[in-house]
Amino acid sequence: QLQLVESGGGLVQAGGSLRLSCAASGRTFSSYDMGWYRQAPGKEREFVAAKSWIGGITDYADSVKGRFTISRDNAKNTVYLQMNSLKPEDTAAYYCTAVTLSGSRWSPDGSWGRGTQVNVSS
Repeated sequence: QLQLVESGGGLVQAGGSLRLSCAASGRTFSSYDMGWYRQAPGKEREFVAAKSWIGGITDYADSVKGRFTISRDNAKNTVYLQMNSLKPEDTAAYYCTAVTLSGSRWSPDGSWGRGTQVNVSS
């Protein structure tokens, strides 16, 4: 399993931007598809974005399309989530994880970091 450490969260006003980072260690990061999930208080964890390790496949939840961008730097074992035009409903703890694509659905492999908190004020 990968060990994952998320960072970059914070408090931002609506319309602002944040860039989250996820540093991975433990195995060959470059061979994993990676994704971001988030969990708001009282809600289930939900898919945000994913990026394949090869082939350039990216995917986003409808709620973040056009505002968030996932990227990765395999040389640095790091995956990023650039978040623009943030909304109060984006407030959540954000987690990265290795993912698997089955059909059109991404599934997390269960290796979670501690997450990083994003708070968006109105």
